[in-house]
Formats: sequence, structure tokens, C-alpha cells
Amino acid sequence: MNRNLFLCISFLCVFSLIANAQQDKDIATVESILLRQANAWNRGDIDAFMQDYWKSDDLQFIGGNGVTYGWQNTLEGYKKRYPTPEAMGHLTFDIIKVEKLNKKVIALTGKFTLLRKNDTPTGHFLLLWRKIKGSWVIIADCTSPAS
Repeated sequence: MNRNLFLCISFLCVFSLIANAQQDKDIATVESILLRQANAWNRGDIDAFMQDYWKSDDLQFIGGNGVTYGWQNTLEGYKKRYPTPEAMGHLTFDIIKVEKLNKKVIALTGKFTLLRKNDTPTGHFLLLWRKIKGSWVIIADCTSPAS
């Protein structure tokens, strides 16, 4: 094998390993943020739960009542729908698929379950994450309760 060809193939292999390691790191970061959000929810702390949403008027939350724009509006919507720890219940997430669309965008599909005293609502969600100023934040949340 030509020495230059061997060096080129070796470089590509190392570059691919580094790129995959970065991708795995970013996905692991997003998954750990999701766990942190569930923990905040389960403490009854909606403000902490919302810290990883994009603090922008361009944030989108799509749910049963249509599209809500903006971080503040999304926070207020959560507080209105879940006014007490009892209404919030115990939240768990099951991650179904995580895909890094490019170095600054991740799509995460999952299932949520709320265990409450009188019911157990479930549903699915798609979160779009963007890396902004070095931090991963949710820029769009499409959540659909099971019917």
C-alpha cells in the first residue's frame, strides 16, 4: 500500500473517531439535561425545569392547545396547567431516539409518564435542541398526550 494512502486512511479513521466521540458527548449532555429536568419537575420546581429551554421569544411549545411562542409564555402555561406538586405528579422520561442532525442541532424523541394519585397521563414528545453559546437548549417542544 502506498505510504501516503495509508497515512490518509489513518487520518480519516482518527478524525472519524474524534467526531463520533464529540457526537456521543453532545448526546450524553442532552440526555443528562433531560434527567435533570425530570428531577426538577419531581421536586415541584417548574422554574428549574424550564432553565434548559431557550430563553427567547422564538421558543416554540406545541401541545394540545396549539402553538405557544416564547419562554415566558411557556413557563406560564406550565404553571397554569400544573399549579401544585400533586397536579405535577412524578415525571419519567423514556428516550426513544436521539439523532444529531448537525454539530449544533439534536432531535430527541421520547415518551413521558406522569404518575399521579388519581391518574397516569402519558404521551410522546419531540424536542429540538440547539447548541447556543456553548450550551444545549430546547428550541422547540412538541408534546402530545396519549388519547
